[in-house]
Amino acid sequence: MICIFTLLASVLFMRSRHAKADYSTHPRFARLHRIARLFGPGLVTGAADDDPSGILTYSQSGAQFGLGQLWTALVMLPFLIAVQEMSARIALVTGQGIAATLRKHYSRHVLYGIVFLLIAANTINLGADLGAMADSAHLLLPIPNAFFILLFATIAIVLEVFVQYRTYAPMLKLLTLSLFAYMLTGLIATRDWTPVIKASFLPHIQFDYQFLMIIVGVFGTTISPYCFFWQASQELEERRAGNGGSGGARRLLADMQRDTSIGMFASEVATWFIIETTAVVLYVNGVRDITTSAQAARALDPLVESFPHAGKISEILFAAGVIGTGALAVPIFAAVSSYALCELLEWNEGLDLTPKQAPGFYWIMLAGTSVGVLQNYLGFNPIKLLIYSAVINGIVSVPIIFMLIIIANNSKIMGKYANRMLSNVISIATLAVMTISAGLMMYSFFAK
Repeated sequence: MICIFTLLASVLFMRSRHAKADYSTHPRFARLHRIARLFGPGLVTGAADDDPSGILTYSQSGAQFGLGQLWTALVMLPFLIAVQEMSARIALVTGQGIAATLRKHYSRHVLYGIVFLLIAANTINLGADLGAMADSAHLLLPIPNAFFILLFATIAIVLEVFVQYRTYAPMLKLLTLSLFAYMLTGLIATRDWTPVIKASFLPHIQFDYQFLMIIVGVFGTTISPYCFFWQASQELEERRAGNGGSGGARRLLADMQRDTSIGMFASEVATWFIIETTAVVLYVNGVRDITTSAQAARALDPLVESFPHAGKISEILFAAGVIGTGALAVPIFAAVSSYALCELLEWNEGLDLTPKQAPGFYWIMLAGTSVGVLQNYLGFNPIKLLIYSAVINGIVSVPIIFMLIIIANNSKIMGKYANRMLSNVISIATLAVMTISAGLMMYSFFAK
């Protein structure tokens, strides 16, 4: 908590005192900015992909089905890279966000449907993440969740409104370091790697509702609509901020593809270790259904079991991961909804603009965050809500991926940078797998 307040106070102080300063040239920040700029929106998107909804959905997968769904992490890697690269390429080639491209070249009815689905999924996910962050913070301080929900929502809005993008982007990139905690825990917890390796490469399927629902949730929290729109928007922000690098279009696209591949690989490494760790710790010890943050935190016990008060330490580590990734993801959910709606309405938009320059953009973010906050007072279990939000993302992703494929294959829009055969094969396979998974889940639900 102290770290969060210190960070917030620091960036607000910098903003108020030197609003126009370029901190990348300041000796104290030069090295930090050089490191942060090695990777762009792809790495931030990859880290945001492992938000609290992702962490808890992957944890439920490992706890409920053991190693049975571990193979999904490897299967999703090429799918995730292909869809995110396609989203970013559309933005870089057109110079517009995805919603703006849809508005310009396709029916308004299609755009309205896509934006509505995106905002609905984002708002549910935002509220679920706030609830999980509050539930995790409650492990550390016995303060009602309602207080933490309001606190985290306020911090997210204050950062987005009062901190310029050039300051905000390096902060987002630094938060991605929380991904490495999962790798260490998985390496310590596993005693026999043979079944783990087999489960990684040999898919296991059960045709029952619970298994298929978690599969759709795992796909949905990984290949998420907000990530498509966020990376597209941030590629444009990077260019406007002058961080896109020098060189022609091919160099720009090559840098984006490298950044995207690294970011999505890091995301899927974290996914793999979360599922694997919860399988070998929780599933083996009989914890098959996660309903509280305290239960999910038990997966980290092997990392600290030799220390006094190991249980409390594991709760602190878990809470740090959930709060850290949530702090990264919650502002993104609000911003993505605002980007899409502003592009639809042809309003000024962008985190690099001030509230005076883009008032509608910031009011939409505030409204979306407020609805997410209110969602937590309806009595839903915050952990279960995270999983349901992931399932909703899995369903909503299908029509959005379909439209991305249509745009990326339109030579009138993309010119010589339209999809090639490999991109089409992987993206169409992604669409097929997610459609079939969602269809089987719904069929099994009604067939129960």
